[in-house]
Amino acid sequence: MQEIQNSAADQEEREEEQTEREEQQAEQQMITSMGSVTVKKGERTIHCLTIIGQIEGHYILPPQNKTTKYEHVIPQLVAIEEHEDIDGLIVILNTVGGDVEAGLAIAELIAGMQKPTVSLVLGGGHSIGVPLAVAAKRSFIAPSATMTVHPVRLNGLVLGVPQSFSYFEQMQDRILKFVAQNSQISKERFRELMMTTGELAMDVGTVLDGERATKEGLIDQLGGLKDAMDWLYQEIESRHQHEKQVAE
Repeated sequence: MQEIQNSAADQEEREEEQTEREEQQAEQQMITSMGSVTVKKGERTIHCLTIIGQIEGHYILPPQNKTTKYEHVIPQLVAIEEHEDIDGLIVILNTVGGDVEAGLAIAELIAGMQKPTVSLVLGGGHSIGVPLAVAAKRSFIAPSATMTVHPVRLNGLVLGVPQSFSYFEQMQDRILKFVAQNSQISKERFRELMMTTGELAMDVGTVLDGERATKEGLIDQLGGLKDAMDWLYQEIESRHQHEKQVAE
């Protein structure tokens, strides 16, 4: 009888080890393929999403380019919002920009999430990376990171007709409105930074380091990973306390 119990205990232990190995493999696969991971601390679970390289839109970029594919990110954001076990989201950015509409689509989804969200700019959050950074409920930037603000640009053939410039203006206005609505910077000031001349050698615009980005009101706070995680866990606890009070 004792041998049967020992055998059952050994079998259960082996199954637990196998399950743990499978979970680790799945986590590693998620990091490799999607650049994201879900981590648990105590009773709280958060999802970490990285947006790196170039934001890939409707056209596939060359294989040597590091890209963030919007068709991968959008379903993840929906799943995070709907998953009962995930309490919050941290978005880590180091991007040169990319497709404007794809970037805005991701930014709108992040801004529309009910769960606590925080963003952290490391290295760079350039071009369409700016709306992505401000989309979270709280934004952080490392002191050494930079953000480049410039007008909308288009690659390829452009017709030299008034309608083309009107289209540029409309798309630029969408970015201006989104950034102004989701940060402390005014639409007029953001436009000024976008149209600055003499700062970039080959372009119009402004490069902001971490300190200046916070002073301009574009980013909420200077800080690193610990600062962003501390804020996220604090916000998660506040949200749970509020839900508990409402339920009572």
